[in-house]
Amino acid sequence: METYLNAAAEIAREAGALLAQLFDHPHEISYKRPSDLVTEADRRSEALIVDRLRSHFPKHAIVGEEGGGQQTGSDYCWYVDPLDGTTNFAHGFPVFSVSLGLVYRDEIIAGVVYDPVREELFTAERGAGAYLNSKRIRVSKVGSLSESLLATGFPPSADNNNLNMQLFSSLTRLSHGIRRAGSAALDLCSVASGRLEGFWELKLNPWDKAAGSLVVTEAGGRVSDLAGGPLKLLGDEILSSNSLVHDEMCRVFAEMARARARG
Repeated sequence: METYLNAAAEIAREAGALLAQLFDHPHEISYKRPSDLVTEADRRSEALIVDRLRSHFPKHAIVGEEGGGQQTGSDYCWYVDPLDGTTNFAHGFPVFSVSLGLVYRDEIIAGVVYDPVREELFTAERGAGAYLNSKRIRVSKVGSLSESLLATGFPPSADNNNLNMQLFSSLTRLSHGIRRAGSAALDLCSVASGRLEGFWELKLNPWDKAAGSLVVTEAGGRVSDLAGGPLKLLGDEILSSNSLVHDEMCRVFAEMARARARG
């Protein structure tokens, strides 16, 4: 396991260094769909990561956000986000990350998230704790939503944005506030390190949450769907928290769902 984690950390740092090098240069931007940007930096970072993973683990499957990777039929699969926070990166807003999560038979067993701007490396392996630059991290001990700082994100498409705006409005009133920084992987790691008490988002992909969700649970937090059920890696939503405010957040989501059902 340590071999997997060490290799992933080394690869994430190398990809992060590439992104840092490219950050201050003009970006060639294309669009997967309106508001869903992709840059040459995304592609170059993913190519580097896939090449390094193939070198270290030639039999492992790899799924990359930009379509890179390989299918081998292996029980091991890497979920790679080569640049989480592409829109930020393209606009020169310095919040973005590299995320690598390793899944074995549908269970996330190792995760690495690297923030090249702050030079912060978050790592976790199942059953062995979560770390920030080799120092153990734990979730916060805040026990009420009213004293919590939260975060969320919005999908590139308009789908579910109305629901999330309603949730944003409700939870803003019930908490110390909500941040929307633009990198789900870093938001998850902020929950893990006690900087945030909770984070939720809709319309996420597996590579957005594979690594970060393990960092949260290994730091003593909780991850689930919005109803509080088990997190599904291939599902499209996530709620993460320090565990102490999780049920309170779930109740807010449930009440919103009931209100929408009533029309």
